[in-house]
Amino acid sequence: MVCAFCAQGIEKRLGKLPATQSVFVDLKQKVVAVQAKDGQTLDGKKISADIKDAGYDVVKLEAVQQSVAELKAELKGRK
Repeated sequence: MVCAFCAQGIEKRLGKLPATQSVFVDLKQKVVAVQAKDGQTLDGKKISADIKDAGYDVVKLEAVQQSVAELKAELKGRK
C-alpha cells in the first residue's frame, strides 16, 4: 500500500466484517490492525484473503492484546 486511497479501501473492506470493531492502516509502517468487537473473534484467514483480494500481500498475521487506538498511538510515536 502506498497511498491514502489504498489504506482507505482496506479499512472500508475490513470494517464491513461482522466481528470488526475498528480498523487502522499505517502506510509508513505497512501495518493493518483490526480490532474485534467485544465477545467476537476475528477470522485471520478471512482478513488475509480480503487483503490479498484487494491486491496486496500479507507478510505476517499476529494477534496482539493492544486495542487499535493503543497500537495507532504506538506507531505514531515511532515516526
